[in-house]
Amino acid sequence: MRLRALFRSPLLSLLLLAPPWAGAATGKVYATAGDCDGFPAVSLTTADGLCVGLVAEGLGHARGVAVIDDDVFVVDMVAWESRKGRLLKLSKGGRHAPEVVLHDLWQPNAVVRGPGRTLYVGITGQVLQVDPYAADPAKGARMIVDGLPTTGRHPVPSLAVGADGALFVNVGSSSDNCHAGGKAPDPKAACPETQENPPRGSVLRFPARAATWHANEQPPYARGLRNSMAMAVLANGRLAVAVNSRDGINHADPTLPDAELPHDLLVVLQQGGDYGWPYCYDQRVPSPEYRGFDCAAKLAPDMLLPAHAAPLGMLLYKGDKLPGLAGKLVVGYHGYRATGHRIVAVGLDKDQRPTGAPTELVTGWEQRDGSHPQGSPVGLVEMSDGSVLIAEDHSGALLRLSRNKR
Repeated sequence: MRLRALFRSPLLSLLLLAPPWAGAATGKVYATAGDCDGFPAVSLTTADGLCVGLVAEGLGHARGVAVIDDDVFVVDMVAWESRKGRLLKLSKGGRHAPEVVLHDLWQPNAVVRGPGRTLYVGITGQVLQVDPYAADPAKGARMIVDGLPTTGRHPVPSLAVGADGALFVNVGSSSDNCHAGGKAPDPKAACPETQENPPRGSVLRFPARAATWHANEQPPYARGLRNSMAMAVLANGRLAVAVNSRDGINHADPTLPDAELPHDLLVVLQQGGDYGWPYCYDQRVPSPEYRGFDCAAKLAPDMLLPAHAAPLGMLLYKGDKLPGLAGKLVVGYHGYRATGHRIVAVGLDKDQRPTGAPTELVTGWEQRDGSHPQGSPVGLVEMSDGSVLIAEDHSGALLRLSRNKR
């Protein structure tokens, strides 16, 4: 009964018929000139052989993006704390005007393709399964994961679907580094939020089956990961995550430079592994709040990313359209600091482990009036033609990374 009641309440507000399209921001933000593989080209700096085209603007606070055949689906959060979020459909590869599939969603953040022609949509507290092609998608939408946290700094889930159909769900931390009410944690006690059920700062895995799950029914797949917002399944079936690390380390120890520490992390998860948050950072270094903590028993990340890059989207590139990217990870840095607002590629070795330094694919995304906003990429998805769609939440735009045919 409890699951049924929790499922019913967020969906009661989904109207049976979607309202007429009314974008949250319909003004033109990106200036365009020329062509990028059939779309108007925007003035961003790209790696050789690539270009970025503008697919759509006015998509509100665009976060996750998914595709089914030639249809593009974008979740519009609208705003933080909003319960007016939407699932939008743009057919013909984004060439058609957006249609609202669902609305009145609580902070929707992620959308990925599920079984058949369905979608998983991650909202605050739950994951929904939706048939966007049903006569009434709202009526048929069903909750498949319930009981996710709804409070704190990181209440929105990110999602990934494994090769076996299992669903991975990120459970972000409630605090920056186990600070509560502005107070530092007790260095002699376990961080309380890591003892919750499910633990904050973890990744959950739900086996594929036609049922609903409560989040506290599954042990964490991995833990000690402050906020694994970017997730991608590798060719060997393992899950890679890019983790947003803490802010304000200098407040705990003024000798540590906040601009440089801690690094964000790229990790290929080991089932049952503990990667140390909030007790450890970077390569198993004790956090200043937990001086003397033995980090040797924690697992180390596979790669250190720039501090405050804030990776929010990632995919394994499987096509051959974009030169030099086959078999690499494509990662979007959302951050507003100097290390963020760009897209990079990360190579993988024969064991599917990150190797080498990230190489820049899209840069020059700093605010430029009359040209473009400061870029803040979130969702990434590969189209069947090998191009990569980018949901950019600062301006509510959908962009397309493609081969420059000139």
